Amino acid sequence: MKTRLITSLLLAISITGCQKEASITATVDPVATAQFEKSDARLGEYLDLLNDPKAPSSEKYRILCKDFYTEYKSNYVPALLKLQPNDYTEPGLLEDLKVTMDAYKKNLNIHCR
Repeated sequence: MKTRLITSLLLAISITGCQKEASITATVDPVATAQFEKSDARLGEYLDLLNDPKAPSSEKYRILCKDFYTEYKSNYVPALLKLQPNDYTEPGLLEDLKVTMDAYKKNLNIHCR
């Protein structure tokens, strides 16, 4: 239940931020906007797989222990910081990631090496 709440909250924040800023920043930095939208969509796909009870455990492990962190840190955070530098900080975004990933790991009983 907590995981779904956290997931819903993160998705709502992402979608709201994306919708608000897309029209404003599209003229400011179209490359960052495109990177953000692509990364946001990919992270949404990862969350859908993590929430899918039929998804293989090996795929959930790969997402939680490698792919989600890599995508978030390499693409999502830099793009979001370019688009909204006054609203977010890298340490704050990484802390949000840690909280979310820890909740998924606990809920799915996954331990990364």
